[in-house]
Amino acid sequence: MKNLKNKYFAIVLFTMTIVSCESTRTAVFDQYSYQKTTELKVETSKLMDKATTPFSKNTAEVEALLLNIEKLSEYEKNKPNNEITFAMWNVLSDPEKNLVGGFFKRWKEKETLSPTFVTESKKQVLEALDLLIQYEIKKDKESKDSLLELINLNK
Repeated sequence: MKNLKNKYFAIVLFTMTIVSCESTRTAVFDQYSYQKTTELKVETSKLMDKATTPFSKNTAEVEALLLNIEKLSEYEKNKPNNEITFAMWNVLSDPEKNLVGGFFKRWKEKETLSPTFVTESKKQVLEALDLLIQYEIKKDKESKDSLLELINLNK
């Protein structure tokens, strides 16, 4: 009887573990994602600094950066259990939001941006990218919740 109880307990424990893992699935750490996100953060920061100069002189660099963001977003879209990271890249690149895509759209429309606007926008963009980097590194509840909060604020 005791052996039967132990088997039953093991089966219940195994089933609960599988069910709990299925409900909280998150993509594992990915060195490529981490590296590319970090590179894109640096490139974005450097390019945002140029927004006080005419957009027309920086068009090729902006297009190259946005293309690299699109490539990474596509990579993230196709990783299993990676909906949160993919959603964040969509928010970052959306030209109707106030992050990377919106910043470059505004720069293009205005041709140049004020140093104050660039400084304030850069803080927001880099903070968002930092949240994404921290989520990739940690994959913990705190970093996940921070990222989800930012995604939900930008819906």
